[in-house]
Amino acid sequence: MTDKLSTLFDSGIYWFENSNAVFIDPVRAMNRSYTRFRVSPSAYYPRFFESKPTGQESEVSSNSRKRKRKEKKKKQPHALNEREKIADQRHQEVRPLLLKAHECLMRETDLLEVMSNLRSDFDSSRGCRDSVSPGVPEQSFVELGQVWQAPLYEITLNFDQCEKPNADGGSPIMQYSEQRVLPIFDNLVLNEMGDDVEAEFLNSRYVIPRESSFYMSDLGQIHNLIPADSGCGFNLIVIDPPWENGSARQKSRYPTLPNHYFLSLPIKQLTHTDGALVALWVTNREKLRGFVEKELFPAWGVRYVASFYWLKVKADGSMINDLDLFHHRPYECLLLGQCHRKAMDSKCLSKSKPVQDNQIIISIPGDYSRKPPVGGLLMDYVPGFKPARCIELFAREMISGWTSWGNEPLHFQELRYFIRD
Repeated sequence: MTDKLSTLFDSGIYWFENSNAVFIDPVRAMNRSYTRFRVSPSAYYPRFFESKPTGQESEVSSNSRKRKRKEKKKKQPHALNEREKIADQRHQEVRPLLLKAHECLMRETDLLEVMSNLRSDFDSSRGCRDSVSPGVPEQSFVELGQVWQAPLYEITLNFDQCEKPNADGGSPIMQYSEQRVLPIFDNLVLNEMGDDVEAEFLNSRYVIPRESSFYMSDLGQIHNLIPADSGCGFNLIVIDPPWENGSARQKSRYPTLPNHYFLSLPIKQLTHTDGALVALWVTNREKLRGFVEKELFPAWGVRYVASFYWLKVKADGSMINDLDLFHHRPYECLLLGQCHRKAMDSKCLSKSKPVQDNQIIISIPGDYSRKPPVGGLLMDYVPGFKPARCIELFAREMISGWTSWGNEPLHFQELRYFIRD
């Protein structure tokens, strides 16, 4: 096994030599947050983008060509408007970088072989899957948080699970050394232990990573996370807003918000005294990019420094869509900026390095709108002393050592997404 593959199996990150590209296996990267559970690869990748059999693929390609010919007869090519021209210019600038990164991937035959098996539960030998039946519907935290009973809902955290012998000599009884019952909404729920814990809410069970916390609320309550002392603020702030888009609305995947709602996020007040690296996920819509550059970052007090690109690929390494498909390009953008409460001193500056622009992150997408974990890639660029204080806004899952805020940070923490060790 090569050193690069060993690093991938250990950290979930595969570094390409002499390249600005990196491959991420989100499952292995996230498993670093857990001690008694493992993220289930088959649950993480519900739509693995596997290659179709040769015959089926040729038939689909033939039908696709016929459909395109019909569409060409019906539609005359329209001239790009000014906004579309700017978007196309951005695409043309990053296109060579994406192609070069993809070429690096396709040369790594050992990595491609590993990728083809990422969906298998490689760690299932450690223990049987102990999850909720797939037929049980997931909790709608968004709906529950809006009802008048929301302040009364509680979550139970079960610490230090252990087996006690049965007095009758039967199967051992599972017991807990400590249980904590806490309000689940508008409250900071913390697991400060060195082990992940199992939690219960209504009829479902959840896994809370070690040394992590979540605050589940709507946008109006986020100010409760602003620390009284800026020395307890955050050095890394990752944001994945529910931008308005037709696909999310049509599929009813999650509620979206108009752009102007995000102007009220108190990014500067959440920032640590030593400053923060802010990482914002955006779509390829030019209207949105313009809004972020001209309105959102200035309102937050964030100075833009670099762009990363997430290139989405299938299990065989091919891109999920044609690179030049105008409205469905196979990549998304992560905009990076810096936010400071006051000027940073030389000690803080020496603790972080300048962000390298135009880095390419390659991975196979998980569930709809689920982003790969990028914290490990960003940590070198985070200002201030380590360990950094990190928060994800509009989070739908949790990470060890991080605070997760949003109206459904437990969405992907349900036991159905895990395998018990």
